[in-house]
Amino acid sequence: MGLVREATVRIHRPEPGYVPDGSDTGFLGSGFFIAPSWVLTCAHVASQGEGGGVNVVFRPDRHSAEETAVAGAVVATLPESGPAGPRMPGWPAPDLALIRLLEPAEHACVYVTERPAAMLPGSRVHYVGWTGPRGGRPAAVSGDCTVKGMFGGPADDGQQIRLGGDWMEAGMSGGPVVDLARGEVVGVLKSRIEGEQGGTAVGVERLRTLPVQAGPAEDEQSDPYQAVFHAHDRHHADRHNSTAGVERTWVDAQSELVSGPGRTLGPRQRIVLLGRLADIPPPVSTRALLDILDGLPDVYSGDHRPAPRGWRDGLAALYEVRDGDRALELVLRYCMAVISADRPYEAPGTADATQALWEWVRRTADDHLSRSFRKELDLLWSTGRNRPGPGRRTPPVPPGGAGPGATGRSFVLLALELRGWEQGRYDWRIAVGESNGDFRPVAEDAHGTALADLPSRLAAPLAEAFRCCDEPDAPAVLQVATGRALLDLDVDKWCLTPYEPPLGVVRPVVLRCADQEPYDEEWSAKERKVRWNRTAAGPMRGEVSDCVGGIRVRAPETGELRTLAHETVPLLCQYGGHSPSDALAGLGRVMSAGYGVVLWRRRAGQAGAVCTEFHRRAADTVTQAGTSDRLPYAIHELRKSVRASRIETYWSDSVALLYDDPHHPLPGSGQLLEAP
Repeated sequence: MGLVREATVRIHRPEPGYVPDGSDTGFLGSGFFIAPSWVLTCAHVASQGEGGGVNVVFRPDRHSAEETAVAGAVVATLPESGPAGPRMPGWPAPDLALIRLLEPAEHACVYVTERPAAMLPGSRVHYVGWTGPRGGRPAAVSGDCTVKGMFGGPADDGQQIRLGGDWMEAGMSGGPVVDLARGEVVGVLKSRIEGEQGGTAVGVERLRTLPVQAGPAEDEQSDPYQAVFHAHDRHHADRHNSTAGVERTWVDAQSELVSGPGRTLGPRQRIVLLGRLADIPPPVSTRALLDILDGLPDVYSGDHRPAPRGWRDGLAALYEVRDGDRALELVLRYCMAVISADRPYEAPGTADATQALWEWVRRTADDHLSRSFRKELDLLWSTGRNRPGPGRRTPPVPPGGAGPGATGRSFVLLALELRGWEQGRYDWRIAVGESNGDFRPVAEDAHGTALADLPSRLAAPLAEAFRCCDEPDAPAVLQVATGRALLDLDVDKWCLTPYEPPLGVVRPVVLRCADQEPYDEEWSAKERKVRWNRTAAGPMRGEVSDCVGGIRVRAPETGELRTLAHETVPLLCQYGGHSPSDALAGLGRVMSAGYGVVLWRRRAGQAGAVCTEFHRRAADTVTQAGTSDRLPYAIHELRKSVRASRIETYWSDSVALLYDDPHHPLPGSGQLLEAP
């Protein structure tokens, strides 16, 4: 606990700042050094500073009682915005903030767990923090608690840990929560319970949900999450490896504990390996890291929430998989996958770091594993290091380029169901659709959510699902599955948070129909695949089916629609007209005829308006896209252009795209009912 207290800090307002006589009134709360020059605290603490600035007060020397104050800047908060008014109570969870010091300073750092959901019900934890002036000076306070349970689910940003035990006092928010059995910081104190013992905390793994910057990374500093934890792991590895000092380290303390980080690696092995991994550029995306984990035997990346984001997170996913030599083999296979993985950038020291990681792998294998396995490692090393050089990675999907059908990329599925007995309220499910046709549940809610509340309620689980699929410069497609009566729901225009553009501007958004009309199953299944494969191969052509010279006509009967060429994409010009029941029936006939790609306007033009522009432009869009898998990206570009006020694209403002891939059938209700 001495190591914890040394790294625990006070957060003060930048003005008037801390003064040695203890008369300062600018005390805001607690925090702790998570890495050199980086402080982790609560967002509701850090946000009280002026203009994103705070003072961080701490003891730079463990042997001295003297304190120093260093200016810091709030770099990131979760969520990005808090209560609407300055006096509104409570900052929503996860309520975390990262502060970066604005000048160099010597200080201690805590050791932060890499295990997700480290605080399990029944666990005993210790907490440390500061409280308001006692006798004119702030006072350090600590105590013990028991984990009672959770508020919220693993894919919910509102997840908090309920703590019962000692009294917590005002000012302790932002302090570290420590697992004494394993010797690591596992959470951040968020709140106390007024008039009662205990409070709430947030697991440090929620930092994985920090927003990912758009576009490819240029260096480690492009992503605060990677910057912080690479610095954290290098710091502790350097302290362990150094022979210059005799001060007690976190690794020394952890080595004396009964409970280690897992059954595979001891504390010393772990910290050396984490230091090696921290010298290598991070995964190009969460999706790339999940693919590595899923490629290892007996590892299921979906078990870990939030999804792993850095190399340390991936390593933690292996700790409890197997015992003995097989467990160590798994760790070494993971290291070899890191060596050969695509990289978002190439740093000057990457080659040396890769060589150092290989030497650690080889040395560990020589000491513990069979000759046949060592031979396999030699082959993997030879193959991995001879791959093409700097910055190697799969090129991103270009605007209008190949989509999920061509690249086998994963996508996000949002299934919405209107409650028949409670109008205006929706049940929903979110899953990640894998390239092999499987669906990985992310979150669900069957309690009925009002339409106006859907965007904010879905923001956190959708963000988690997108992070599991997105690649640099290639946002994943969102497939929205609804009944036919809800196909007018303009999910592409939803803003999940007040500071984000509409969903359809951020990524491709397409529709799927969950309640198609009954039809000849054997004929339709075959016909749908034939039509889909033809449009996937291209070229395609668009054909207006419900309008002649601006006059609405009845969409053709199913039999007539079946006679059209397989490369046809129906264009419904008058779908959003004055006869919604006729429009729904017409769209139903189109889908029953085997069409999986359909383009329509949700809102038809005014009576008598000339719609030739839609006919021409929509047909051109289909032709220029060439294949069905490029069409979602073409529509995405149009939505971005409308947002950018490009007049020539205004015709597409209300366009919707049905994209019903028969090779990825929607999961049955039982497949998504039990989300982790």
